[in-house]
Amino acid sequence: MLKIALGILGGIVALFLLYVAVIAVAALCVDPQRLYTKDSAFYRFLLYSATRLCMHLLHIRVAVSGAEKLPKGRFLFVSNHRSNFDPLVTWYALPHRDLAFISKPENFHIPLFGRIVRRCCFMPIDRENARAAVTTINAAAALLKADAVSVAVYPEGTRSKTGVLLPFHDGVFKIAQKAKVPIVVAVTEGTDRIAKTSLLRRKTVKLEILETLAVEDITACRSHEIGDRVRQAMLHALPQNNAEETENHGRLHL
Repeated sequence: MLKIALGILGGIVALFLLYVAVIAVAALCVDPQRLYTKDSAFYRFLLYSATRLCMHLLHIRVAVSGAEKLPKGRFLFVSNHRSNFDPLVTWYALPHRDLAFISKPENFHIPLFGRIVRRCCFMPIDRENARAAVTTINAAAALLKADAVSVAVYPEGTRSKTGVLLPFHDGVFKIAQKAKVPIVVAVTEGTDRIAKTSLLRRKTVKLEILETLAVEDITACRSHEIGDRVRQAMLHALPQNNAEETENHGRLHL
């Protein structure tokens, strides 16, 4: 019996090492400087399978609500930002939506991961360089127009450590305006507690789809007007945000 158990354990370890080797070789085949315009089903599989393993090992459960509000076609996904786990939780919860996140350049330097997500059409954005940011916005709009992926971005631009919404970079809403796609507004709760909780303890995080802004409404508004509407929807859904705290938070333009 012990030999059988050791044999099974050895087989599992061997399969895991093979899996890691496949990821490593696949990552090396990705150009770390290129912006890809076509999604890859193979690299999506690698990303999602690794995510499922991570969620299982960390005992993370995602409670999704409002999924019926998602449009059938491509869209721009926007949400509040509390943790590095936010994107992972989102693409795990919406695996068939082919989300490509716009993220800070540092994330694309993470070994293996950075190349895998790049091949899934994820895009870096340099918010300190206005011209570069506009280039990313145009590239994201082009992906949506080509029906390659749906695009996801956090209007705050960085994580909120307190849970109170930070100023929005309203320029990101131009992605939807240029591509003429709806905007899906969502909020995520509980991801900030993942790193603070024991690995063995079960964790439940929430992803709520609040509303979808129609193309007609988006094209009729300016980006800051869209930002105001999205912000109000998020504020209403996030109890830790009150009028006094958010009054002093303004808006940023790319």
